[in-house]
Amino acid sequence: MAEWLKGKVAAITGGGGGLGRAIALAMSEQGASIVVNDLGGSVDGSGSSQTAAQKVVDEIKAKGGHAVPNYESVTSVQGAEAIVKTALENFGKLDIMVTCAGILRDRMLFNMSEQEFDSVIAVHVKGTFACVKAASMVMRQQRSGRIITFTSSTGLFGNIGQTNYAAAKSAITGITKCAAYDLGRYGVTVNAMAPLAATRMTMTEDVKKSLALQAEKGIRSGFETSIDRMMPEDVAPAVCYLASDLAANVNGQVIYSAGNEIAVVSPPRAVKTIWKPGRWTAEELVEVVPQTLAQGIVNPAPAQEAK
Repeated sequence: MAEWLKGKVAAITGGGGGLGRAIALAMSEQGASIVVNDLGGSVDGSGSSQTAAQKVVDEIKAKGGHAVPNYESVTSVQGAEAIVKTALENFGKLDIMVTCAGILRDRMLFNMSEQEFDSVIAVHVKGTFACVKAASMVMRQQRSGRIITFTSSTGLFGNIGQTNYAAAKSAITGITKCAAYDLGRYGVTVNAMAPLAATRMTMTEDVKKSLALQAEKGIRSGFETSIDRMMPEDVAPAVCYLASDLAANVNGQVIYSAGNEIAVVSPPRAVKTIWKPGRWTAEELVEVVPQTLAQGIVNPAPAQEAK
């Protein structure tokens, strides 16, 4: 196996499970030394434990790799700086920052509490900002580095019951784009992964119950079929590539990865345009829009009669 990351040092938040674990193991196999960060909480962010991070560290060491654990929360700049400090104190540098840490507090918008919204934003948005900022302080000085953040298809396309999560993941795309401009001149690239894989965050209890009910009825959903073949290990190679010196020209991009499919995602752009000299009036728009801009648009959630 070619060691693309030989001699590199990577810090991976949320490295104790799911995508983070798969990436930590893959990067170690590619020759990198790893800081495995994980608070060890539940999917909703409650609690903490050192078990998850330590277990992955033990896995890496058992295969002959180099790794140390870190148990800081990413929700503060101080915590993020401590993650970077762990890399510097143990391995002398930091070349790669991967921000996988995340939680879920799913609920329909009209039932979602302020705390449920804020907690998801704190981990995903502030956590990404804090870790990117802390890593950038080192990478800017050494004039090299790779930062890989994690957005989501929910942030790109939306999903039922995930207003907080979608807002957070959309924000991460914005952070990534801006950081790419801020840091590119220093030899640092910043890209976002938009993965789909079977983890404890995608295979929630509600999803499992729904799939079990469908199985009882003899129904096999497209989602289940997809998840069966979309594993965290499928996403890891693309992250390793982005973290390597080979990807110096890839900056500010969103990369979708699911199973055997990898794609560059284009940012929102105009697909239909109407134009006239001067300002449009409301009356003109009522006349023109249905036959132009709105033609062919389908409401993804049409109104239903009250039951």
